[in-house]
Amino acid sequence: MSTRTYNDAVDHLNSLQSNAATLEALRAGKTRMDQLAIPEMVEYLGRIGYTPEDLNKLNVIHITGTKGKGSTSAFTDSILRHAKPEWKVGLYTSPHLVAVRERIRINGAPLSEEQFSRFFFHVWDRLEHNGKRHHPETSKMPAYFRFVTLVAYHAFLSLGVDATILEVGVGGAYDSTNIVPKPIVTGVSALGLDHTAVLGKTIKEIAWQKGGIYKEGVPALTVNQPEEGFEMLKHRAGDRKASEFILVPLTPGLSDIKLGLAGTHQYQNAGLAVHLAKHFLHAKTGWPLDDTLPPPFVEGLENARWPGRCQTVVDPKHPRLTWFLDGAHTKESLECCMQWFASPDAALRPSPSAVKTSRVLIFNCTNGRSAHALLGTAVAKIAAQLELHGKEKDASVFFDHVIFCTNVTYADGGFKGDLTSKSISERDLTQLTTQHELAAAWSSLIPPFPSNHIHVLPSIQHAIKLVHDLLAADEQSGVDVLVSGSLHLVGGVIEVAGLSKVAL
Repeated sequence: MSTRTYNDAVDHLNSLQSNAATLEALRAGKTRMDQLAIPEMVEYLGRIGYTPEDLNKLNVIHITGTKGKGSTSAFTDSILRHAKPEWKVGLYTSPHLVAVRERIRINGAPLSEEQFSRFFFHVWDRLEHNGKRHHPETSKMPAYFRFVTLVAYHAFLSLGVDATILEVGVGGAYDSTNIVPKPIVTGVSALGLDHTAVLGKTIKEIAWQKGGIYKEGVPALTVNQPEEGFEMLKHRAGDRKASEFILVPLTPGLSDIKLGLAGTHQYQNAGLAVHLAKHFLHAKTGWPLDDTLPPPFVEGLENARWPGRCQTVVDPKHPRLTWFLDGAHTKESLECCMQWFASPDAALRPSPSAVKTSRVLIFNCTNGRSAHALLGTAVAKIAAQLELHGKEKDASVFFDHVIFCTNVTYADGGFKGDLTSKSISERDLTQLTTQHELAAAWSSLIPPFPSNHIHVLPSIQHAIKLVHDLLAADEQSGVDVLVSGSLHLVGGVIEVAGLSKVAL
């Protein structure tokens, strides 16, 4: 009899990860994943003992988008928990930062290790014992994200949640969360224009995918979108017979609230969350559909938390060290990140007792994204922010050191179990290809930047050691560290720097 610990569950789950070659084939369109995605997911669901109709019991709010879907989900979850404290509210999101169980939350708290491993092995064993398949192409075990989605469905049904917020993983129409026949309400957050280049799709194609979560007889909500994207979402809502298609209006008084999530871009996400929560509560309890912000909604918005997104954390062991964590990984999200970081709320805040503060950037990005375009966006936004806030300092000297490291957790080349990634090619990791591209891009964007202050490092642990060395070099100064470009990187920093208790 094999053991059934949390670590065992993580090891089993990691065996389901797609490798770099498989992901490259997916990007190149060399597989038929789209056409098979929903039928296969329904089949997996049946093999663990459920029908799609069973998922209607979860009372789902389904949320997608290319920007802000996670933040919108976090706001919606917090609003519902404050409006209905007696309820049991489930939240399913991705990716995780430090532990995979973060993806499945009940009333704001991740499943415990015991709960996760129990529900995980329920699903694993059912799939092992019921291997009958209708589609010959279907693998015996689903891939990583599909499996975790099945665990979430099983956990929420077993625990009897009153409401479930489901964040789409990728896309919408073919996502494994999109097998719920009748959610209560659906919503699409911002469609990022820069995703058209990253995903190789037009804005209309992206909107078609996202609008795939709209359902017959269910309200279909969205925020302001690029015209072609909006028209496609409207078309999809009509084609899929949504009960109504709503461009959410501005909520009076919302801009006066200090949101729990930093950044001006969060007000649009908060506005969508307010309307999703109101439509949900109206359907389930008769809550009025008006334009007010009741006190529980305000409390929910003020107390929302979404780690790793425009988050400020003072290091618990080093009070002179402050971490600024944001997993921005596209040009648009990096603009939002730099708008937040290069502001009086973050890096430009008044320094106590005129203490000198050094600034460090730790950055990584997914192989295939344009290093020059991403960093160019960041540098340009910093320059604009410094001018906006009347700072004479040039953008070229805003950071004192920049570190480009891999997402590998430890200096010995190993990953923390929950952070194991098979999606990076071994050659890229060995040669630090992406990191050298980033370093070259930084040098070309800022020629005067000292080359000995540009660091290419093989692991997150190496990066943290360098930060600690910089801190120790001057016992009077502070150090501000911005970590960005990858949520996986942010999660690794939280783990290695020992920030879990204060950041998560």
